[in-house]
Amino acid sequence: MKKPLKDFIIQFVGLKEEKHYFKYQIDKKFFEFYEYDEFNDTKVIVNVVLNKKATLLELHFEASGTVNVNCDLINEPYDEQLNQNFDLVVNFGDEFNNENEEILILPHGEYEINISQYIYELIVLSVPLKRIHPGVKDGTINSDILDKLEELSPKSLEDKEDNEDIDPRWNTLKKLITDK
Repeated sequence: MKKPLKDFIIQFVGLKEEKHYFKYQIDKKFFEFYEYDEFNDTKVIVNVVLNKKATLLELHFEASGTVNVNCDLINEPYDEQLNQNFDLVVNFGDEFNNENEEILILPHGEYEINISQYIYELIVLSVPLKRIHPGVKDGTINSDILDKLEELSPKSLEDKEDNEDIDPRWNTLKKLITDK
């Protein structure tokens, strides 16, 4: 088993009942621990505020920075801006339970919490599922791949109707819709 990332373990037992602030610089090495290689590079700062109360802990995570990823369309690398936050309540009970994504239950007697998994998930889930280079969106990037996609894209229906005879069976089906 891998050794946990010790910099992300917060020992809360000796802390006063007040807000405590932690700052983490996340780079590519952090994701190597999780064997996650979707990012070319990572420059994210995560600020964590731990509000210790008598019977529970409140954690507020704020992640901001960039991750360098490849565009899904043209495979060109670009920096995806991130700016996300996440709240976690840590309660104490008879046994460990992390089934609810916003509430963590630690067994009575625990004195520390490892927040690395929450930081990992916050950053990974902040990146859009479909990654599109900003140059593709605004049309400023020239790419052979984009040119080929445009060439191979299907023609619009209007172009097809003008240039080709439609199979007569489709006309019969269209008639069914209008005969109501």
